[in-house]
Amino acid sequence: MFFFGNGIDRKTLYIILAVLVAISLINAGTGFWIQTILTIPAVVLAMTFHEFAHAYTADKLGDTTPRAQGRLTLNPASHIDPFGFVLLLFAGVGWGKPVMIDPNNFTSNKSRQTCEALVSLAGPLMNFILAIVFTFIYYVLWNFASNTQLITILLLFVQCIITINIGLGVFNLIPLPPLDGEKIFRQILPYNAIEWLDRNANTLQLVFMLLWITGLLGVIVSPVISFFSNLLFGSVGWIFGTFL
Repeated sequence: MFFFGNGIDRKTLYIILAVLVAISLINAGTGFWIQTILTIPAVVLAMTFHEFAHAYTADKLGDTTPRAQGRLTLNPASHIDPFGFVLLLFAGVGWGKPVMIDPNNFTSNKSRQTCEALVSLAGPLMNFILAIVFTFIYYVLWNFASNTQLITILLLFVQCIITINIGLGVFNLIPLPPLDGEKIFRQILPYNAIEWLDRNANTLQLVFMLLWITGLLGVIVSPVISFFSNLLFGSVGWIFGTFL
């Protein structure tokens, strides 16, 4: 779950997010609810695999904290944060239960910072892998399944899974705290830049919230998501067109 330090207290954060959900519901039409029904299982899948990937990677690097907390499972109940789940459905941005790690437990010969970055990278990487797998499934259905109403709905569902996973992967790579991207990109930053990030963590979290609430975050991220979606569908479509 996102934690916004001392910049915004939890109660204020929840009020802001509740307002965002309310606005989405007020503006909702019939198409919105149909899309939501398709989105719910896609969000569960994306969040579950994302958090499991964090836990699994930490465990492989020697930190058994996620194992002790019961996070080495694909049971959605172990990974879904109810509030973050609702937010992802209705406000476009959400979170799962945080996977807690203890960097002091890493037994890999890699540095502690590198291990932390690998754990952070595992979540978005898993989402991209799922997007690739389900894009192949989409084209298999498109090319070989009968043209029925059930298949049409299934194609919409698979496309929703792809979009959610690309979106979650791209979103978490934004190099702002508290997202995974901030921990990942610290590895390539000079020491002075890392110190600056640490000193201004609360301010950067507030910047993140401002971008989110004003909709600027969507303006920034949406073209990136569209680019990767088009690239993925185009690449897999070319493979099917060439070899099948």
